[in-house]
Amino acid sequence: MEGILWYVLTGTRGGTNRARILRALDDRPRNANQLAADLDLDYKTIRHHLDVLVDNDVVESTGDDYGAVYLLTDRTEHNWETVEDIIAEVE
Repeated sequence: MEGILWYVLTGTRGGTNRARILRALDDRPRNANQLAADLDLDYKTIRHHLDVLVDNDVVESTGDDYGAVYLLTDRTEHNWETVEDIIAEVE
């Protein structure tokens, strides 16, 4: 899991925004519209980053596609200290 976290947060463009999304989801689950508004990012940008995070089993969604609520996976929660360490290193 550590390698995946390094990849999605530092190995590709957009890692900073994905880190912001993870921090927001750690605070509370949200849908893509809420994330876009809360993080002041375009909805399509949020959707792209959520797709990357879902594909890498970092976040998961519940509900239907449009109104889906996103939350951290158990694996991510279990490795939250690693997430924090990576974010601290890239800030």
